[in-house]
Amino acid sequence: MHETGITFNDPSGDRLRDWMGVDRGVFYDAARIAILPMGFCYPGTGNSGDLPPRPECAAHWRQPLLAFLPNIALMLVIGRYAHAWHLGERQKGSLTDTVKSWKEYWPDILALPHPSPRNNMWLRRNPWFEEEILPVLKDRVGQLLT
Repeated sequence: MHETGITFNDPSGDRLRDWMGVDRGVFYDAARIAILPMGFCYPGTGNSGDLPPRPECAAHWRQPLLAFLPNIALMLVIGRYAHAWHLGERQKGSLTDTVKSWKEYWPDILALPHPSPRNNMWLRRNPWFEEEILPVLKDRVGQLLT
């Protein structure tokens, strides 16, 4: 991803596209799907994974950019930093509890864990995510794209 400059051009992207039920062509079609990271720069790696997005980045550009996208029908809020930004006090005490409470934000927002391979353990510990949420996500994305 860092070599190509293409967001989600890595195993995380492969997993996210699978979760959504779309191929690369649809995923990168800017007329159909907008990809807006919490920061436009990679913050680097820390002891237990990527460092958090720089706080000034989203505060500076996120709302003005979202204002140019008035027709968002479903926002996938991926990872705890995005949960904090978009859900604010509506997020729960943990990422797991926020994702489990998906119906509270649906159908406009879906809080997801990050699709990174680093989260394989989380996915194994939470089989309800793939069983309950992913079929609903794939169905909604399919409806919105047709």
